[in-house]
Amino acid sequence: MKENVLDVLMYLFENYIDDDTELEPDREQLQDLLLDAGFPVAEIHKAFDWLENLAAQDSQTVHAGSALRVYTKAEMNRMDAESRGFLLFLEQNGVLSPATREVVINRIMDLDAEDISLEEIKWITLMVLFNQPGQEAAYTWLENMMFDSPPEYLH
Repeated sequence: MKENVLDVLMYLFENYIDDDTELEPDREQLQDLLLDAGFPVAEIHKAFDWLENLAAQDSQTVHAGSALRVYTKAEMNRMDAESRGFLLFLEQNGVLSPATREVVINRIMDLDAEDISLEEIKWITLMVLFNQPGQEAAYTWLENMMFDSPPEYLH
């Protein structure tokens, strides 16, 4: 089985990060748990780097206001029209601010992947919202949308 960084991140998020238990394993313990789960060492290190970069990302540096977001060719190659539309949907509904949207796009572009599926973009967005102070309501809304009911898109 070929695991990638996003698989490691999703596994971490599902099993350790978004867990209400009081146990907070450190990096070494997490690495051991991931190795036991069958993830390659290189992908585990890339996942930890990705998470460190997420923690260091400052979402307050973007002041886009009502500006239209134009995607670069590289971004359009990584995210299809449906995925870009999903990010727009989240922004138009107040789940993402322009600043948080940019953090999501930066985290997507930081992955070693040719293209990212809509489902993977939802997970990345959830991880970003989880790590952004003051985004608890947006996180809960997206989490509920992903796990409790089918998405309701406006047509």
